[in-house]
Amino acid sequence: MPSKTRTVLIQVGLFIASFITTTFAGAEWCFGKSIFYGEYTWNDFLSGMQFSIPFLLILTVHEFGHYFTAMYHKIRASLPYYIPFPPNPIIPSIGTLGAVIRIEEKVRSNRQHFDIGLAGPLAGFILALAIIVYGFATLPPAEYVFNFHPEYKQFGLDYAKHVYSPEYMKDHSALDLQIGDNLLYMFCEKFVADPSRIPNPHELMHYPFLLAGFIALFFTSMNLLPIGQLDGGHVTYGLFGSRGHKLIATIFFLLLTFYSGLGLVTPTLPQTTLLWAVPALVLFYYSCFAALKISKRDRIMYALILFAAQFVISWGFPQINGYSGWLLFGFIVSRFVGIEHPPSEIEMPLDPKRVILGWVTLLIFILCFSPTPLVIEVVGGNG
Repeated sequence: MPSKTRTVLIQVGLFIASFITTTFAGAEWCFGKSIFYGEYTWNDFLSGMQFSIPFLLILTVHEFGHYFTAMYHKIRASLPYYIPFPPNPIIPSIGTLGAVIRIEEKVRSNRQHFDIGLAGPLAGFILALAIIVYGFATLPPAEYVFNFHPEYKQFGLDYAKHVYSPEYMKDHSALDLQIGDNLLYMFCEKFVADPSRIPNPHELMHYPFLLAGFIALFFTSMNLLPIGQLDGGHVTYGLFGSRGHKLIATIFFLLLTFYSGLGLVTPTLPQTTLLWAVPALVLFYYSCFAALKISKRDRIMYALILFAAQFVISWGFPQINGYSGWLLFGFIVSRFVGIEHPPSEIEMPLDPKRVILGWVTLLIFILCFSPTPLVIEVVGGNG
């Protein structure tokens, strides 16, 4: 079998596998139908497509935005490789880790980097926006949530004040998924949705179009971080040049790391815990700061200063917490992506149209970014 045919078959197989796994995930998250617990029917699988189809559609449009732009610049690129991640009883999964294309030729100019990096998130965002607006415009009545939580009926539509109280959650075991806000969702809640039908953040998972749109925006915001050779890094490099990109990327990386670890190790922890937690967190920061390409002495200094600032803030303002979920992403970026953008062989100033699109893309990042995107925890079980 020719290698090209074999590659296409692998790509098609990965897409089919991702479609199946995201459909399983959609049925589980949105409708409570898991392949691991209870009876699972064909109708349950079909219901999961309400999540998998819009989500994979956004993901596909994003990747083909990169692909067709590379083709426009006569740069050879692969078709998308989808990465399935099957639902399982141990690690929460949306059925996929995303998709990537492989650029098979060297990108030589900053304009090419800019165009290819910008095209994916811009195309994916347009479709995600349409799906999200549709989802908010067609929300079912508020009673819809009782289909999944019939026990909430006893409280009526005022259920949120009761079922999310510490007392109630203590006595009722559940996997609680809370989805954070971003500016686009806040806008749609105010100007698109019927206020009486807006879902509680704890229950948004039961609305497949909104869940698919939110996760797509979350992936978009991660891609648009102005760091390294992420899509946002290419855009930032094109707009501000090498020196501007390095400054912005470094500041953003430090701020993201600071926010991620805020409230993780606090003065209220037992001394026995602090004895290992403090050096462990400082060592983690030291490892991440290797991406800054500074001396070991400066890495230690930065790590200690960062931790000290977090510790003081936690002491003075214990109610302020960051989002530790960004720590893993920051580590991956620092170790595998890098913070700097390599210089292009051909440097050309961007024309006005590209500059406008670049600023639009940065605006999209602001609209998509959620400081606390997902909070997943097992609650209750003592009753």
